[in-house]
This record gives sequence, structure tokens and C-alpha cells, in this order.
Amino acid sequence: MKPLMYTGVGLCGAGVIALIVGASVDVDAADPWASVGGGIASLAGIALALYAQFAQSATPAASGTQVSADGERSIAAGGSIGVATTGNGAAPASAPTPSAAPTLPPAPGSVKAVGDRSIAAGGHIGSASTGDA
Repeated sequence: MKPLMYTGVGLCGAGVIALIVGASVDVDAADPWASVGGGIASLAGIALALYAQFAQSATPAASGTQVSADGERSIAAGGSIGVATTGNGAAPASAPTPSAAPTLPPAPGSVKAVGDRSIAAGGHIGSASTGDA
């Protein structure tokens, strides 16, 4: 997505320079060029916005993380887990504040929770309890 952003910024900069040069050379000639340039820029902006909106949501998890939880009451997550409880009536301590545990993108590879009441995460685990109260 960054190449699209840089392309958009570059096109905007080129348009500004072209309008300044056109306005300084001949104001009457710059008017129709500004109209055409504005129309083209608006269509390109709409196209890029639609692509950015729907291209990300249409693709499944592109991180390549395989997540599986095998076992009774097991929990697995590709990213971070704030609070997880697998026991009967067990209450883990409250999750740390968001500043204490930064959210990281899921690491590529696999995340497996194997066995009863197991917990696994591709990121951080804030607070977990696997026992009974």
C-alpha cells in the first residue's frame, strides 16, 4: 500500500508544480488545464480509495500464520490475547494496560495450542489462567 501512497503524493506534487508554472506563464491557458487535471485527479483518487478499501478486506490473513487449538478448552490466537481463562470459575488478573503490552502483528509461521486447557498466541498474552478456582 505504501507505493500507492507515494504515487499519490508524487502526482499531487507534480500537479501543484504544473499549476504554479501554468499560472505564472499564462493564466488564461492554465484554466482549462486545471479543469482537466482536477477531473483526472479526482477519478484517480476515487479509484485508489476504492482499491485501498476493498483490496485489504477481500484478502484473507496474508500473514501466513496457521492457528490451531487442539484439546478441550484450548485457546489459540494468531495475534495477541488480552485475557484468557480455560478453567472452571477461574478469573485471571486484569490485563495489562495497552501501553504496557504493545500489540504486534502476528508472526508468520504457526501457533498451536496442544493439550487440554492450553493457551498459545502469536503475539503477547496479557493474563492467562488455566486452572480451576
